[in-house]
Amino acid sequence: MKVAVINFSGNVGKSTICRHLLAPRIPGAEVIAVESLNASANQGPALRGRQFGELQEYLQPVDNAIVDIGASNVEDLLGLMQLYEGSQEDFDCYVVPTVPPLKQQQDTIATLIELSRLGISAARLKVVFNMVELGRTVEQTFLLLLDYLAEQPIATAQPACRLRLNEIYARMRRSGTDLSTWAADSTDYKALIAAATDANEKLEHAQKLATRRLATGVIPELNACFAALNLGTVASTPVRAGQRNAG
Repeated sequence: MKVAVINFSGNVGKSTICRHLLAPRIPGAEVIAVESLNASANQGPALRGRQFGELQEYLQPVDNAIVDIGASNVEDLLGLMQLYEGSQEDFDCYVVPTVPPLKQQQDTIATLIELSRLGISAARLKVVFNMVELGRTVEQTFLLLLDYLAEQPIATAQPACRLRLNEIYARMRRSGTDLSTWAADSTDYKALIAAATDANEKLEHAQKLATRRLATGVIPELNACFAALNLGTVASTPVRAGQRNAG
């Protein structure tokens, strides 16, 4: 399974989708970032034909890969796909994350339109509804996008493909570790907090306890979102949240 994660808009959670949703559930998949490839020191980000050719060559022999396409390179990549005829078929699926602000919903629609123009079917264009606030539904939050897709069904948009707004992803970026490691942690942080005499040490243990609780809680949501994407038979056994601890 080769998946492109793409959106004209930045700040929609592409890297979060790659690292935490897709990579742990597609066996052996490497995440390849296509971001800020500069044609020269004086120019802005640009994906050149040679680099796109190298990406295609790299993808041919591998079974599973996730390509994280930075917003600054999307337009160039789509243009090169037209030059390299048939290259859009290198990806089994295009995952398009979106977030609630109207600007990002509009950019998501534009992304889906351009991918559809390349001949990519609705079955291969998958929307992930990201950063949904607690207490709100996908239907309430993404009315603009869903209304468009109801009239122009050019992509697959399942409300179950959603991730809540959650600070755990920022914590993972800071810690440099992964969700499964935190969820499987069996440390008795409450005992460590009780035994600590230094206030900073107590706070450190309390922060680790909170991180583990968030990680344990979010994994079932990620499993459900991945299942709703219905990427096929390449999905691995669902990631386990680990045993819940008394602490």
